[in-house]
Order: sequence, then structure tokens, then C-alpha cells
Amino acid sequence: MSGNLSPNQKALRRLLRNKPALFGLVVIALAIMLAILGYAIAPDATPDANDQMPAVALKNPGFEVKILKLKKNRDIEQPNFISKLLFGSPSEYDYVPINKADFIKVFQDNGQNNGKDTTQNFEALEFEKYAGEDPTTGQRIKGVINTLHPVNIVFSINPDNAKITTDKTAHHFYDLKNKSQSIDIETIKKQVSDQIFDKTFYLGTDNFGRDTLSRLILGVRISLLVGLIAVIISLTIGILLGALAGYFGGRLDDGIMLVINTVWSIPTILLVFAIVLAFGRGIGIIFLAVGLTMWVDVARLVRGQVMSLKHIQFVEAAQSMGFGTSRILLRHILPNILGPVMVVAASNFATAILIESGLSYLGFGIQPPTPSWGTMLNENYGYAIGGKPMLALIPAVAIMLMVLAFNLVGNGFRDALDVKSKE
Repeated sequence: MSGNLSPNQKALRRLLRNKPALFGLVVIALAIMLAILGYAIAPDATPDANDQMPAVALKNPGFEVKILKLKKNRDIEQPNFISKLLFGSPSEYDYVPINKADFIKVFQDNGQNNGKDTTQNFEALEFEKYAGEDPTTGQRIKGVINTLHPVNIVFSINPDNAKITTDKTAHHFYDLKNKSQSIDIETIKKQVSDQIFDKTFYLGTDNFGRDTLSRLILGVRISLLVGLIAVIISLTIGILLGALAGYFGGRLDDGIMLVINTVWSIPTILLVFAIVLAFGRGIGIIFLAVGLTMWVDVARLVRGQVMSLKHIQFVEAAQSMGFGTSRILLRHILPNILGPVMVVAASNFATAILIESGLSYLGFGIQPPTPSWGTMLNENYGYAIGGKPMLALIPAVAIMLMVLAFNLVGNGFRDALDVKSKE
């Protein structure tokens, strides 16, 4: 049965039978899914997952706390679905960690109306802010007690006309456009209750009180994007120069090899530093810097492969038929060296992720608040010896898994594309 399969089908079957490579493919597929969905599944969907709650900073994975959502008193434009999926959306609420909350009776003086006293009583929300735990007992410390009118919790009101009046059935206020609004007392009470909920930080919080899980999910995008762009740049330059050097030889080969050996002699991280310091620390520059340092491996590989293939009979036949150089390279030689190129591309993908993480860890890569695994490691490594090791271990394990996955897939490609391997 296997004799009826094409070489590509045989290679795919060998790849899928390779359990380590299959594990790597699953990890990469999961990472791609997280990168695409991003803000749609992140608990914190604000841009860069940068919603800070200092009261719950440096909490361990699994930390739970009650949250009170307070409507902000300003207009916040919400993006369309595509923009929200790509860049997140600013939150319309302030999130306040609390210990407890309850409604209490308060009195409001609405002034005099035709000589009649219009003092009304209504239910306001009294809540105790979260203030941490006692280090010895683990019990929560008593926090500051605040009281808010339900309208201030649920609606944006006009700060220049912030008076709220109450009658027997409704609250009356002015919105941001200074239009009079009314809301039924029982309805708003239910809405306030809905804005109090339990929140679990599954991977804890960082030193700014940001959700670690959200930033980890968004950090996948940076890692995959820098790897993808670096591989595209390295393949473009490496295949072009390697193919020209290997096919034509002579002085062109000597000149290209001089460039290759010169770049090869410079340590990769130093070359990346030089490019970043010369052109700035923008995200685009980081991607370009990483890509420009990785084409040498591709060029050397392609050069050697082209040199070995250009004297084979099918290439000589194409030359004797008068085919142009570009056609011979693109349609006859390069398709036959895609296997080794795919292997080195997977390896370069892993290396690019490591380089970007290292740059961000050292402060030369992706700049805060953009979430990057290297930046997360830089921000939290000091807490690893201070009783909060998970803050540093979480991004470190993510980097390790991603790099391991691409290396396993690269090894799988090598074994699957080896025509001498046994079924």
C-alpha cells in the first residue's frame, strides 16, 4: 500500500508518526489559536492587557477576590469587532477589589419644593475595599469603607451637573451630554448587584496588579510574529544569495561568501544590539534586526545544495533546452531543496523567539507596556527569590515550550524528509 503513496505523502506519514514532532505541532497549533483569538479570550481585553489594580499586585496563581465595576465618567469610544480582536478595547469601567458590599439606607436632601421638605431615603452601596492579608494569620485586613450612590456605579454622569435626585420610584440625573435621565430604583439595584462578581486570577498578577494570564496570551503574538518575520527575512535573503553563489560560482560566489563569513564572525546578539541601538527600539526594528542576523545559515545551506544539484542531469537537460537561469533555479533546483530549507526555517523560528526574549529581558527589545514573555521575565525575575517564583517561572516555561516545539518540529521535518529513512 505504501508503494502507491507519493514522496510527499510518505513524508507526511512519517512526520505524523513522530510523536515528539506531533507534540510540537500541537503546541504550535495551540499557540497560533491563542495568537489569533488573543483579546477575545483574554480575561483582560484592554489594549496590551494593561488594566492595573495595585491592590492585588503580586498575587499567586488561583487568587480570588470580589470585584466592583464602576462606570467611568467619560466617553470611551469602542472599536469595531476587527479592531477589538487585533488591538483590544479600552474598558468603560474601573475595577475595584473589595472584601464585601451591601446596601444601606441613606438620606438625601433634595432641597425645598414649594415650601415642602423633599428629603428622601434610598439604598446606597457600602463596600469595603480589599487591603491585603495579614502575613501571620492569612486573614484579610480590614479595608477602607466607601459609600456610593447606585447611579454613580452604573452610569456615566455629567461631572459639571452631578446632582442626583430621588423620588419614591426612581433616581434622576444628567448624563455626559447633559440630558436628563431616570432609572427605576429596583432596576438599578439589580444592575449594581450584577456589577459585583468574583474574579479568579488563574496565573496570578504582576507587580502592577495586571492579569498574568492575559499578558501571557498576548505575548504569544509577539513571539510568533517575530519568529515569522525573522524567518521570512532570513529565507528571502538566504535563498537569494545562496542560490546565486551556488549556481554561478566564481567571483560572485567569492564575494557572497566573504559577506557570509563576515556576518558569521559577528556574535548574533551583538549584531542585534548594534542594529537596535542604531535604528531604535520599535517593534518593527526588533523584527528586522532579528531577521537580518539569521539569513547566514540559510545562505550557506542553499549554496551547498545548489552546488550539488546544478550538475545533475535534469538541470543540464533544462540548460540544453535553453531555459533561463531564473526558471532553472525557481522551478527545477529550489523545489528539490525545500526539505533542508524547512528544517533550518523551523530552527530559525525557535532561535528568533529566544533572541527576542533575550533582548526584551535585557531591556533592548519590546518596550512596556506591550506584553512580551522576555519583558514579563525581566519585570518579575527579582521576585523569584522573594517567595513569588511563579511570576518568573510562568513566562520562562512558556518560552521553553515554544522553542522546544519548533525544535521538535524541525527534527521531525528532517526525519520525515530523509528519503533513506525506513518506514
